[in-house]
Amino acid sequence: MTVAEPRIAIVGAGPAGIYAADILLGLAPTASIDLFEKLPAPYGLVRYGVAPDHPRIRKITDALHDVLVNPRIRLLCNVEIGVDVEIEDLRAAYDGVIVATGADLDVQLDIPGIHLPGSFGAADFVFWYDGHPDAPRTWPLEAESVAVLGAGNVALDVTRILAKHASALTHTDTPDTVLDQLAASPLRDVHLFARRGPADVRFSAMELRELAEQDDVDVIVDPDELVLDEHAERMVAQFSQRRIIVRTMTEWAALDPAGRTASRRIHLHLRQRPVRLLGTDRVTGIEMERTASDELGRMVGTGELLRYDVGAVYRAVGYRSTPVPGMPFDADLGVVPHAEGRVVDAAGAPIPRLYATGWIKRGPVGLIGSTKSDAAQTVRHLVDDLADAEPIAPEGDPLAHVDHAVDLDGWLRIDAAERGAGAERGRERTKVVDRAEMLAHAKLEQMTEAVR
Repeated sequence: MTVAEPRIAIVGAGPAGIYAADILLGLAPTASIDLFEKLPAPYGLVRYGVAPDHPRIRKITDALHDVLVNPRIRLLCNVEIGVDVEIEDLRAAYDGVIVATGADLDVQLDIPGIHLPGSFGAADFVFWYDGHPDAPRTWPLEAESVAVLGAGNVALDVTRILAKHASALTHTDTPDTVLDQLAASPLRDVHLFARRGPADVRFSAMELRELAEQDDVDVIVDPDELVLDEHAERMVAQFSQRRIIVRTMTEWAALDPAGRTASRRIHLHLRQRPVRLLGTDRVTGIEMERTASDELGRMVGTGELLRYDVGAVYRAVGYRSTPVPGMPFDADLGVVPHAEGRVVDAAGAPIPRLYATGWIKRGPVGLIGSTKSDAAQTVRHLVDDLADAEPIAPEGDPLAHVDHAVDLDGWLRIDAAERGAGAERGRERTKVVDRAEMLAHAKLEQMTEAVR
């Protein structure tokens, strides 16, 4: 029996969840969707995971907004699964539940000294400069020299924001408190370390070039680290993006040192992996080991050690998902176990009416746009299952006791407040970061209960 007018719950109002809602309404136009989000604002990674100097990526919010205003979608922000409502409650009340909660935790790096003060995860730093409501309002920008570990775009973002002068961000939605702290930073040098060689880094070519497109910032590369072995030569010959990346680094390495007069420098180090952080009461340095690729292109240690004096270390070696209460979770892989989006139990059997999409499904890989194809796979299976399902008989409203949800109108009031604050400063918006202030703009009355 086909469910004629299915009711679907989607948990997570980031790109993955919103794309899933859009695709679902294309395949099942009679569906009604409740879109849950634990934060007071939607858009997830686009709002709280993209560097503020990337407005072209942030324009994705315009397309996401066009989906949210569909009258068949009800936005329910400031509602947390496992606190305000349980997964089992949703499964009992909806014909299908799609979980799209993303990945918001840093992958741990198990080396000596990693827990010293001055050692930070990239996710925490990104949340701070992006004004995440649960992030601290201050950040210890005290070091003149710092290290960033990672060979992907998050490492580039962290490096660029650390090195960028605050005056170059005043046109963005960066919170004023963040701008003030960046302006006071004593930083002189950022050392960006990649375990891989020049042809194997996971940077995108465009974002890599942005490192050198900053005022009063020099990028320094040792030409000896750009020598290509046989594996690297094969990669460069086969892939145009890798050719562009190697060419960009080669151009930087060829620059006349006499012309490097900027007050801040980015040192790009290749084929080095962290061994330990140095210091007793806090980070005072980092020890790295040179690496080389074997015949299969795998990076192996050479035994040669190097030390760098740095006062802080930022690890950008990957994200992982937070387990969702009431759902199976593979702690080793950091994802929900599933079969093409159908969540499965310990025996591998699909759990009725429970699905996953986005990074909690496949891990933190791919760009924002790649979540569309991922969502399409999950939604197709949900629609197929609806064709053989019996309509549910909901036992009460799982949200009957929730009186602090921020709906679409509430979010639009927050959005209007941010745009108004931005207009006063001559920019598009200034982000509101305090949860209580966001809820006040949403015009919620029961503030004590709503703010956690």
